[in-house]
Amino acid sequence: RHGNRLGATRLSPSCTSCTMFRVAAVALCLLGASAFTAPRQVPRGLTTLSAKSKSIPFLEQPPKLDGTMAGDEGFDPLRLSEINDVGIDLYWMREAELKHCRLAMMAAAGILWNELIGPFPGMPTDKSQMDVFWQVYEEKPSLIGGGLFFIAILEIIGGIATTEGRKSGDRAPGDFGFDPLKLGGKDSSLPVKEVRNGRLAMFAAAGMILQGVTTHKGVLENLGDALS
Repeated sequence: RHGNRLGATRLSPSCTSCTMFRVAAVALCLLGASAFTAPRQVPRGLTTLSAKSKSIPFLEQPPKLDGTMAGDEGFDPLRLSEINDVGIDLYWMREAELKHCRLAMMAAAGILWNELIGPFPGMPTDKSQMDVFWQVYEEKPSLIGGGLFFIAILEIIGGIATTEGRKSGDRAPGDFGFDPLKLGGKDSSLPVKEVRNGRLAMFAAAGMILQGVTTHKGVLENLGDALS
């Protein structure tokens, strides 16, 4: 009796063929309808690769370093350009870089000047400018104090200029309008040259200071020892 029930519920061959015909008809209708619908567009970001850094080709280009700033080579492995907190952003970073570039160029030139030509009258004549600094600090501390006071004034002026320029957007980072020789309008490559030479000067000044502290010798004497 149980076997008869299973046989009763089993589909006949004619019903099976009808079901397959209906499934095929529905599939054909769906395929035909898809021909009249517009193909779905894939987002552009998924089809194109992200831009690579110019200086480090195996890293992605930082989003804010798009090459518009002078000397921008896309080098930012620590993503410092993306900081935007406690008053620090890309504008502030650029201002700080240009300030240190200019300071390092003057420091490197001043160290070589004192070694090749000599110091001002009444100043120590040691070749190591790091030792000279501490000698001046001991003998003439008022000069060190006056220098620090002058630096503080410059920092206040620079801080005000940076804050107001960031708010208004009318001032480029590092622009103090100081161009007595009117060189800015004559050569458009000068901003790039300033940044590149400034970065090199920061390495040079740091090396001069480190060598002076460790060897207590002048830069040229240390260079001679390295080449000998």
